Amino acid sequence: MKTTYRPHRATRLVAAAVLALLPVLASAQGIYRIVGPDGRVTFSDKPPAKSEKATALSPSGRSSEGGGASELPFELREAMNRYPVTLYTGDNCEPCGAARSLLNRRGVPYTERTITTAQDIEALQRMGMEATVPIATIGGQRLKGYLEGDWSSYLDAAGYPKTSRLPSGYRNPPIGPLVPLQEAPPAAARPPAPPPATPSAPAPGPTPDNPTGIVF
Repeated sequence: MKTTYRPHRATRLVAAAVLALLPVLASAQGIYRIVGPDGRVTFSDKPPAKSEKATALSPSGRSSEGGGASELPFELREAMNRYPVTLYTGDNCEPCGAARSLLNRRGVPYTERTITTAQDIEALQRMGMEATVPIATIGGQRLKGYLEGDWSSYLDAAGYPKTSRLPSGYRNPPIGPLVPLQEAPPAAARPPAPPPATPSAPAPGPTPDNPTGIVF
């Protein structure tokens, strides 16, 4: 019996195998779906060239397109997970603004906490830091005072890109105080004030009919 070779079936099997492996590969090292200048589609764990169009796949193997802030580039996500950045700032602090601008310019995801109250200062000192802002923590490293060269060196060592690669829809967490403000508890209910006392009538004195003034 003569067997007819059908290449299209083999192609489907290979494609199915690749798709089945994508979630495993993506969870292990991050995968890019790359479209080359000739329109050819390939998958790689290496960042694409500038001339290629690429889409990062999530750990499930799905495209992050349309996900907004839900998906970051692989290298940025790795740096963020290993060395998260927190910025501590204060009011009327020019160096704090410069530090914030550096992080925004480089597209570093960070959390900002303000130090404005006595409770904030006390909490900062309990963390082993002086109440001098700006302060940045990059993983376990603490940077006190702003020197752009020093901050840039530590961000480079942590693997953060030199220019922003954040998705257009990404937003950092809202800025908030180090110690969340608590609403004052309602004042305890006071018992109603007693009504003013009515002065009693003075006892009658002696009269011609009662010379002793005694009343029973």
